[in-house]
Amino acid sequence: MNVNKHHEQQDQGGDEAQVSTGATTEPAGMPDSAIPELVIISGMSGAGRSTAAKCLEDLGWFVVDNLPPALIPTMVELGARSQGNVARIAVVVDVRGRRFFDNLRESLADLDQRGVTRRIVFLESSDDALVRRFESVRRPHPLQGDGRIVDGIAAERELLRELRGDADLVIDTSSLNVHELRAKMDAQFAGEEEPELRATVMSFGFKYGLPVDADLVADMRFLPNPHWVPELRPFTGLNEEVSAYVFNQPGAKEFLDRYAELLRLIAAGYRREGKRYVTVAIGCTGGKHRSVAMSEKLAARLAAEGVETVVVHRDMGRE
Repeated sequence: MNVNKHHEQQDQGGDEAQVSTGATTEPAGMPDSAIPELVIISGMSGAGRSTAAKCLEDLGWFVVDNLPPALIPTMVELGARSQGNVARIAVVVDVRGRRFFDNLRESLADLDQRGVTRRIVFLESSDDALVRRFESVRRPHPLQGDGRIVDGIAAERELLRELRGDADLVIDTSSLNVHELRAKMDAQFAGEEEPELRATVMSFGFKYGLPVDADLVADMRFLPNPHWVPELRPFTGLNEEVSAYVFNQPGAKEFLDRYAELLRLIAAGYRREGKRYVTVAIGCTGGKHRSVAMSEKLAARLAAEGVETVVVHRDMGRE
């Protein structure tokens, strides 16, 4: 994988409960200036929740690992009473049963009524990658019971399906190492001021599979493939000659203009809905020429319009 600013990770699911609190939630309103910013980290066991949480901790967030969802409003209340000492809270939540979602829905509704700025980060990974991670540390999946690891993974994936759909940011860690996930988290959360919208523009090859964390997918296989031009084949879409070849083809510039216009419309809707992250995947056959060239141009368009943009070339160099 070749990355122009970054992507994801691996981390085994050592997500043991570490922090608890006996405080009770009071319905009284909190001063607007005192309400902490909240990030909820969840996802598949073994997909990297602990590493993502550690990254936020290193960025100055107050991190609570495996807090029961019903206690999240309590945690925010305690942060609000800290007189600004706890301005950003990250909570790692773990799924163990159906009641988890009922409690989480109630807590999120409570937070919305209080005007709390909250985001959900979901760590995703393929079944094969998760099995390898659990087997490498010789640990059972928390939901496998008397069955196999794959049974536990399937049960957890089904329980988390709704939460994944509600997530503001989905990170696929299937092919990533720890450093790549930390870079991805840094790209999304580092900095003093939060931008209105952050975008990841990802090139990929269809022959390697669709990116599971993509919000939008576009197909560049309607353009002639530079792979069949001998003098261009060794290069990538980062090469000026390859890019010029791609954008001299009928429809390439028109696609860029119209897709950028479509993304402006979508971005405005995301902002209205409070969604701060979007992953736009641009694919071609191998993820080397057409998708790379188009991703670079599209990312430049988004950046010029004030969208903080990260470019990832997932499959460049795999051939």
